[in-house]
Formats: sequence, structure tokens, C-alpha cells
Amino acid sequence: MLQQTFDTLKQTFAEGHDACIDASKGLVECACRIIIENLDDPSNPIKDWKDSPIKAETPSFKDWVSGALRLLNLTESRDDPFSKLLSQHFKLVDELGRFRNIAGPISHGKEGFAQKLSAHHRRAALLAADALVTFLHEAYLEREPDPVTTLEPYERFPKSNAFIDRHVEAEAASNEAGWLDITLRLPGDERLDLTIEPSRLLFGVDREAYKYVLGLCRDASLLPVEDDEEAA
Repeated sequence: MLQQTFDTLKQTFAEGHDACIDASKGLVECACRIIIENLDDPSNPIKDWKDSPIKAETPSFKDWVSGALRLLNLTESRDDPFSKLLSQHFKLVDELGRFRNIAGPISHGKEGFAQKLSAHHRRAALLAADALVTFLHEAYLEREPDPVTTLEPYERFPKSNAFIDRHVEAEAASNEAGWLDITLRLPGDERLDLTIEPSRLLFGVDREAYKYVLGLCRDASLLPVEDDEEAA
């Protein structure tokens, strides 16, 4: 959805279409939803907070922005001056739109003025969205999401991954079912035992290898059955 909204924003802005204004807000809302999905605490979700701005059935644009800012610890309260600054940033876009709506009558037929105002309106919406999404993204990168609930890939946690790899030793052996039994030796003489299917290991570690092995297995299943196997 984020990519589709971004593509729509680029296309409509290049075409000089007012749909880019809605797409600008849609881009910000998508970014805020992603941040909330990645950082929200399932045991105490922001949508269920007593004073949460997004506990309504149909949260507004400002509700999603406020929720993301809270999870990023960028605001102290609803009266936080930073929140007001961001709110006024997009309020400028809305007010410019109202002014543009009456520009035709007050400009007394000056079509060039109305067209110029429309171009400024679209540009203001784009710049507002760009500023807010950039800021949210930079703030998000400074946070380390919960690895249990995050939608981020393994590569998002290079420092944590390296920390685990330095302190954990792994031993692996195939069991009778052909699955992999893994023993992890943890700090403090603790052990963690895991069992994983070959397919899950391949799918999670190397998708190309998974595809290659799948092809071999499919070919093997088409091979004719030997006579002695048929007799058995």
C-alpha cells in the first residue's frame, strides 16, 4: 500500500492533478500505520489506551500521526508544541485549499492566478508529506523494534545479531524424522533446544536454495517406482 500510494503521488503530481494532495496525506498515514504496527506493544496497544487518540472506529489523519509520534516518544502530551507544529504544517495545506476554492471569484477571471495557486497548493502538500515522513523515518531508525512482533527482516538487527553470534554456540544433528535438532549453548551454561524442518530452514535462510531443492523433490516424485518397491 505504501508503494502504491507513493507511485500515485508521483504520477498525479507530475500530471498536475489535485489527487496528489490526498495521496500526500495517504503516504503519511501509511507510514504512521507501519510504525504503529512495528512498535506497538501487544499487551498494551495504543489503540486501547484510555486516552489514545486512535481508539475510535474510524481514526482521522491527525489520530494516526499522533499515535506514531507517541510510540516514537516524540511528544509529551496533546499540548506538546512539536505536535502543534506538525499539525499546523498540514493545516496550512488545508487552509490553502480553502483559499484556492474561492480564488476564482475573487480573482475576477484571472485564470493564471488560480492556476498558480493550485500549483502552490499541490507543492505545499507534497513538501509537508515529505518533511513529516522523512522525520518519522529517521526517528524510527533510531529505535530497535521488538523482534517478536516486528515486521522488519533479520538484516534490520545487525548489532543484536552479531551480539548473539559472539556468545552462542550451536550444535546440529538430523533426527529419525529427517528434521534438524539444534542445541544452542547460551551464556550462563543454559541450553536451548530447537527442532526445525528442512523446508522451514531453507525458506527462512535461502529462498533460492528452497526453490532449487523443491524442484529436485518434485522431479524425484515423478520417477518410476522400482519393481522391488512395488512388490513390498
